[in-house]
Amino acid sequence: MAGQIEFWFDFASSYSYLSAMRIEQAATAEGVPVSWQPFLLGPIFAEQGWNNSPFNIYPAKGRYMWRDMERLCAERGLPLSVPESFPANSLKAARLALAINETEQRARFVRSVFSAEFGSGLDISEDSVLVDCLIEAGASPETLARANDADIKADLFGQVARAKSADMFGAPSFLVGDELFWGDDRLESAISYAASI
Repeated sequence: MAGQIEFWFDFASSYSYLSAMRIEQAATAEGVPVSWQPFLLGPIFAEQGWNNSPFNIYPAKGRYMWRDMERLCAERGLPLSVPESFPANSLKAARLALAINETEQRARFVRSVFSAEFGSGLDISEDSVLVDCLIEAGASPETLARANDADIKADLFGQVARAKSADMFGAPSFLVGDELFWGDDRLESAISYAASI
């Protein structure tokens, strides 16, 4: 049996959008199960001395990223609408993803949030957007209230701690056992590695 791939993403991450929209199909083709792991890059960036996305701190890098996203989305048939605010406030969306325990429902919610944000340019910090994503995922809209639960807040802190302990520094990241792969362009390598163990 193949190993599992953990997909670590921040909803504020543009390249995580690309991976979220293709990881399930690519992994299933190799018999590799996917574990969806939301986390926050903010605390990790802060430890690197950044108070913002590197794509904002370094304007040339930001211009390149959005042009790269345009090319990749066009190649893959994905819509792209640059959000008005970048990076998005992804805190509540990450908490809600953790509140959904059923794997397929969590996967649908994650894809719905990324589609709303980068496909339609919506503000994923808004409750109305998140409720629509919950409904689209087949989850109860009442799940929204769980974003304020103490246990969910603690779970998200734990996710950040786990990411740090695995030496993650960006998203998307893929963890196969103790082996770390970073970036949408490493997805296939991560899946191949998982399939081989």
